[in-house]
Amino acid sequence: MVEKGQLKIQQMTFMLIAVTFLFILVGIFFLSIKLYSVREKATILEEENAMLLVSKLANSPEFSCGQAFGAKSSCVDFEKVMVLKERINKYSEFWGVAKIEIRKIYPDEGDVLCNNANYPECGVINILDKDVNTAPATSNFVSLCRKEVKEDIIYNKCELAKLIISSEVKG
Repeated sequence: MVEKGQLKIQQMTFMLIAVTFLFILVGIFFLSIKLYSVREKATILEEENAMLLVSKLANSPEFSCGQAFGAKSSCVDFEKVMVLKERINKYSEFWGVAKIEIRKIYPDEGDVLCNNANYPECGVINILDKDVNTAPATSNFVSLCRKEVKEDIIYNKCELAKLIISSEVKG
């Protein structure tokens, strides 16, 4: 026969187990909310870093117009990029990205890949394209400028383009 004292001890034990289980459930719920918030912030930071990388790339000496076309930000020198495209093997690890592409927006030249034969009447410049698993692309608008001659007058011709980069996905 179970005495009254033993019954009270059993009730107290079950109550302590139930309260502990409740606190564990509340803790798991709280942690899941915090982890979701951390993931969300990490995604936002990755997107911001990718946009900063695109802007940094557009203003790097290898891409930028410098003072040749006046003081412009996010200006990409078309001629520099065409030369860089031919010598990309030396720079393939320099920027830490897997893919760099420039796509003309206006005037639209279609999906014609740029090479020395069809320059400047082309629409897509593939500067770097590693054969790896890439993250979703990040892009920013840039001015794609070059010098042009018309009736013995040299002038600056700038077109609207999109600088697109993708980083490598590890794993």
